[in-house]
Amino acid sequence: MKKPTQRETNPYKNSDSNKRYYTFDYYMKQRFGTKCARVALDAGFTCPNLDGTCGSGGCIYCLGGSSGAQSADTLREQYEKGVAAVKNKWDTDKFIPYLQAHTNTYASPETLRRIYGEASSLPGAVMLAVATRADCLGEKVLEVLREVSEKIPLLVELGLQTVHDETAMKIGRGHDFAAFCDGFRRLRAAGGDIQICIHLIDGLPGESLEMMLDSARSVAVLEPDMVKLHLLHVLRDTPLARQYLSGDYTPMSMEAYTDTAVRQLELLPPDTVIARVTGDAPAELLLAPDWCRKKTAVSNEIDRLMYGRRTYQGALFTK
Repeated sequence: MKKPTQRETNPYKNSDSNKRYYTFDYYMKQRFGTKCARVALDAGFTCPNLDGTCGSGGCIYCLGGSSGAQSADTLREQYEKGVAAVKNKWDTDKFIPYLQAHTNTYASPETLRRIYGEASSLPGAVMLAVATRADCLGEKVLEVLREVSEKIPLLVELGLQTVHDETAMKIGRGHDFAAFCDGFRRLRAAGGDIQICIHLIDGLPGESLEMMLDSARSVAVLEPDMVKLHLLHVLRDTPLARQYLSGDYTPMSMEAYTDTAVRQLELLPPDTVIARVTGDAPAELLLAPDWCRKKTAVSNEIDRLMYGRRTYQGALFTK
């Protein structure tokens, strides 16, 4: 008798594969009928944690923004290059322009309307994604976001990283958890077709497993539409790199990270989309850990652990 496959024995409802969590790919296929790909863009924004408003130099892991796009190019030029790269990997004609670098709500309403309008009108765009901070969501900004979302579905990504204020101070985040919750709730109340994604980073300096699980529990209470789980990368020429090279910071091992991610997935709501379970960094900038370059191996290990433990996203979630 043939042994059932992982897909056939998967107890998790929001999946059509062996994945025991709600993948972004599955969500987009359910919403738009096919695979949709993000295209990272740099629209030239800065950040209040760079320009002196709440800090300078950015968070300790920041190297002038996380986008791989080249800000010297126009948005359309960046987009065309990104689409061409995507089509070398996947057969799709639906895309998500992703304003990723720095804080993409940190400008005047007029500037935001212009940039969002340009990005959302790019050919093949089915959704617009905007990365920002919860302390950069003033009432006029929220009004612009709502207006845009009435023309194209909008995904607003909020970098939280941790719920622990002592860690936020260590990494130079520039705001506390209370400020994040205030921004999150006001964004939720803004109306329109806005999906909210919260970012968490595992492996921040001084954080224990229990602290990382506390972050997942606190985010679960908010019931966001999406969550991204990240590993803390050490990039060259950052304050974190100096800590790493001096021996004051040790990155997580792959075993510790995948175990933590699985435990966090168990705590998150079953209907929250998991937009990412791992990430990478430009090869020429990554200092450590080296194992994170193998994204497929990391996600496969998460799948293996969830299957072996007979668990799934939301298994330990309590409303």
